[in-house]
Amino acid sequence: MRSLWSLLNPQIKVLDCTVRDGGLINDHYFSYEFVSAIYRACVDSCVDYLELGYKNSDKLFSPDANGAWKFCKEDDIRRIVGDNPTDLKLACMIDATKSDWKTAVVPKSRSALDMIRVAFYAHQVDEAIAMIEDSYEKGYEVSANLMAVTSISETEIDAVLDRLVKSPAAVYVIVDSFGSLTPQQTKYLTEKYMLRAKEAGKEVGAHFHNNMQLAFSNTLAAAELGATRLDASFGGLGRGAGNCPLELLLDVVNPNRYKLRHVFETLESEILPLQKEIEWGPYPQFIMTGQFNTHPRSAIAARKSLETRDRYAQFFDKLDGEASEVKSK
Repeated sequence: MRSLWSLLNPQIKVLDCTVRDGGLINDHYFSYEFVSAIYRACVDSCVDYLELGYKNSDKLFSPDANGAWKFCKEDDIRRIVGDNPTDLKLACMIDATKSDWKTAVVPKSRSALDMIRVAFYAHQVDEAIAMIEDSYEKGYEVSANLMAVTSISETEIDAVLDRLVKSPAAVYVIVDSFGSLTPQQTKYLTEKYMLRAKEAGKEVGAHFHNNMQLAFSNTLAAAELGATRLDASFGGLGRGAGNCPLELLLDVVNPNRYKLRHVFETLESEILPLQKEIEWGPYPQFIMTGQFNTHPRSAIAARKSLETRDRYAQFFDKLDGEASEVKSK
């Protein structure tokens, strides 16, 4: 396939977050067969990175109530990839306050993983820096994913970037946790991140949620201004409204490199059946949480209840009331 217009930036690398972000819908209860299919599809379609899940603490998250990809234990990873004799690089995420990262992240020489993605909120930056340094010292490529960037001030963003430029993180990822950014806002943030990344000789990444159906547009907006690490997922599978669809992004990024047939084949064999079991996409409640710039947990709860899933105006009034209450304080 050839796109009429393409970025054709050979420095761009695409990371598939289907298993990690998609697992937030079903407590990471993906079968080994499903994860193997995603792994093989990423290899065959020449995707650059595959994020397999989290290394969360089994003291905080019950192994009985969560699937294997909530913890990404090395034996489970090896069951899928062996020694990973491919060009596909493997990643997992560690969350500040949610991971026993000092012990869960083993030295790179003992792991099939190549990258550790450190996720944190602005107030957790001290722990995040320690996590970044620990993973780097153990031999991994490291990315810093500052979450909920739309819920903090510009001063707070700058303060975090000031810390990151002194860290060994190779990538700073713009994370639109609430799916509320517009392309114009994305460009502003990308320019800010790019300025600091260039100073430190680092790269900028992009991870967008699709609440307002702008994940694809925002990803392109970031890429046009120099972001070279782009997140996407098969069918846009991800928490709530989902993520940037991989099948859209690859053809625009570099149609000569990525092999789209394998992506569509996997949509047919793996994602289509999954849509009968779990729900994701820009449903009205997720659109509203994006518009109100708030966490989608309330929308997820509303969608799960038969009494509230189709009560759109009621949900709007709830969010509007909460926003008015915050403004009045």
